[in-house]
Amino acid sequence: MSREKISTRPNNLVEISGTRDDPQAYEIRDFLKRSGVEFRWQETPDGDSHDLVVKMADGQNLSKPTVRDVAEKLGFVVKPTRKEYDVSIYGAGPAGLSAAVYAASEGLSTVLIERSAVGGQAGTTSMIENYLGFPDGIAGADLAERARQQALKFGVEILMMREGIKAEFHGGRIWADLADGNSMVARANICATGVDWRRLGLELEENLLGRGIYYGAGASEAPLCKDEHVFVVGGGNSAGQAVMHLAGHAKKVTMLVRNDALAASMSSYLSKRIEQAKNVEVLFNSEISALDGGESLGRVQVRNKDGKEAWTDTNRLFVTIGGVPHTEWAKDTPIIRDRGGYLVTGPDLMEMGKAPESWPLDRAPHFLETSVPGSFAAGDVRARSIKRVATASGEGAMAVSFVHHYLAETA
Repeated sequence: MSREKISTRPNNLVEISGTRDDPQAYEIRDFLKRSGVEFRWQETPDGDSHDLVVKMADGQNLSKPTVRDVAEKLGFVVKPTRKEYDVSIYGAGPAGLSAAVYAASEGLSTVLIERSAVGGQAGTTSMIENYLGFPDGIAGADLAERARQQALKFGVEILMMREGIKAEFHGGRIWADLADGNSMVARANICATGVDWRRLGLELEENLLGRGIYYGAGASEAPLCKDEHVFVVGGGNSAGQAVMHLAGHAKKVTMLVRNDALAASMSSYLSKRIEQAKNVEVLFNSEISALDGGESLGRVQVRNKDGKEAWTDTNRLFVTIGGVPHTEWAKDTPIIRDRGGYLVTGPDLMEMGKAPESWPLDRAPHFLETSVPGSFAAGDVRARSIKRVATASGEGAMAVSFVHHYLAETA
């Protein structure tokens, strides 16, 4: 049995029982961990057949629930109360949460739409140690939960488990259709949808997702890795944090890095810890070339720089190899994206001192403004952004200042 505790919700215990390699059980554990909800996990003994059951704090049992079912019982799924908002914010990572807090605290009617749990990729990080004001570090989920509570304090409406399927810009408004059938209208918007984890692109990868393959640091899964040999793919800060967190639970952690050194973007304090950890092995110029398993991951094939391949038994593989921007929603809009799919903003839209032909105003786009007036981007989803929590938070706050300018122009 493993018990996870998050101090921000001390009286909201959820009990989960089921099969360890059930993807649905993993999704719920991951969601609760990222949402700051205290839970207890009871694994079904080997050989027993047992369906997933989630017991809520009020004693109600949910049989084979989805993440949305659990979120609804926790009170996370609410409906919008306004027909129109001053600003709508898409994505509740550091950039979106920061923008929501600043917008609402400055008197703007604000709605924050999130398709999963608050925190974004930062919410999956086991420990953030270089964020200003937290000398002992803070778990990404805890930081996100504090920001969520702060946003609610200022009156932000947070619509979780919502995903946009279509966006249109006309009449000086953004009109968004959500997957659940609701629609949102706002005078201005901030896109902070962040990035999705990049896939390995290997056969069996999708089949084994949640059955031994996990994207991100696996904060909810680390306590379940006792006495195991686990693998982490990646060489950046996310990978480094995952390695060190897992090393506190697993017997051995093997870190696979495609290059001949850890990423230049990795914080030096983190790379030093990895080098000094006794149960951490770092293999440079190495990558996963194949996966094997039936109901769950059984082994991985590692290829080195010479092309030699070897199989190693493992039940846990954590993939942290960067991400791809979540901007598919923008493909049918006038918003300009770069080749990687990131949203182009501000001065980067200008060519030879001229705005794009689609730009309808005499003035140049504001900094952080996309090619659609009144639509801004902040955080990892923005082209040429710096992939750091502090930078994303700063951009979220900065975007709100430009929203004020835009709303004043169109008043």
